[in-house]
Amino acid sequence: MAYSVNDACINCGACDPECPVDAISEANGVRVIDPMTCTSCGACLDVCPTDAIDVG
Repeated sequence: MAYSVNDACINCGACDPECPVDAISEANGVRVIDPMTCTSCGACLDVCPTDAIDVG
């Protein structure tokens, strides 16, 4: 199940370099995760300072 970004995102970009499949991008001042590309590896979860990434 792909991850998604919630309202706690501060657009710090810490998650971008951690994603091994480049599923994370910026849109409208926040990060978004492409559900078709995300492999649910969890790398982004470990680096998010605001716990802005949800499962599903």
